[in-house]
Amino acid sequence: MKEYKVLAINPGSTSTKVAVFKGTEKLFSENISHAAEELAQFATISDQREFRLGIIKEMIAKAGVDISDLDAVVGRGGGLIACDGGVYGINDVLYEHAVLGFNGVQHPAQLGPQIAKLFSEECGCPAFVVNPPDTDEIVPEARMTGIKGVFRNVHLHALNQKETAIQHSKNVGKKYEDCNYVVAHIGGGTSIAAHRKGKMIDGNDTVGGDGPMTPTRCGSVPVAEIVNIIAKGEYDVKAAKGLSTKTGGFVNLLGTSDAIEVSNRAAEGDRFAKLCWDTMIFQIIKQIGAMAAILEGDVDGILLGGGMVHNKELVARITKACSFIAPVTAYPGEFEMEAMASGAARVLDGEEELKTYTGKLNWDKADFMP
Repeated sequence: MKEYKVLAINPGSTSTKVAVFKGTEKLFSENISHAAEELAQFATISDQREFRLGIIKEMIAKAGVDISDLDAVVGRGGGLIACDGGVYGINDVLYEHAVLGFNGVQHPAQLGPQIAKLFSEECGCPAFVVNPPDTDEIVPEARMTGIKGVFRNVHLHALNQKETAIQHSKNVGKKYEDCNYVVAHIGGGTSIAAHRKGKMIDGNDTVGGDGPMTPTRCGSVPVAEIVNIIAKGEYDVKAAKGLSTKTGGFVNLLGTSDAIEVSNRAAEGDRFAKLCWDTMIFQIIKQIGAMAAILEGDVDGILLGGGMVHNKELVARITKACSFIAPVTAYPGEFEMEAMASGAARVLDGEEELKTYTGKLNWDKADFMP
């Protein structure tokens, strides 16, 4: 494979991660922090586009990195409707959906395609999105619910999940599309998915409150209990919804989102901290087992990624519980920037086919109606 020069851009809530790669070599990397008061001046997420673009250009120029000869620019996807995984060219429809936050979710990731397209036009190279957050490949049985007109939509760490599986497959001399994996991304949000022959056929909705408890999320809770706490006036609808994304889990139970702090408190004899820590690991193990069952036990490997996988005790406990299913391999941390550059390189090299974002749901609600 040629050593392609790729600019990767990953906007977050209070920062923008930027990196320039030449093949696997990282020529430039910067995590640009944005003060809350700087971002507060903008009415919408998309209004931040020129502001962040200017800072990125300034940082790259300051570092003396030449981007006039880029082979591609990749932006973190956001604001799109459910689509299959893969690498997409940033066409007019994708760009417009990112600007609007067409899926109804306003998140800084939707700035990724916008900024990438502006860079690509300036540098005369293609612009891509790789395995966007809206990747949704679940099978019909995983989408259906027992409430008419209500469907499951998964929100997974698609970029990191898929890259972990792709790289692991290469490490063992196989193709991702020929393997079955259970992949667990364990961090502030935890997503666990069943990967069957290159598709994530089921997984938990990390935004919808589904799956294991995490440092900031309550995880799966019986619906009746949520209804009860709203009915009692303990939480209004907005606050109750917040439990699934920002104010649940360790934050609600222990007053911190710091998993290292909770782990240390548990190890030092804090009984309640230990119960919370053990409960989270219990629920992760349970979800891994569920995804293995979806794959009918035909699992080539259980792959662990995300920030909390740096914790050796957590990895050891998951390995002890789940290694009877398949070998457990840990890939600590996140590889989003590398994953974006790698996806672009696969397309440029002809290893992977470039996909077209149509702006249409990749599943039909009519299929779920009598």
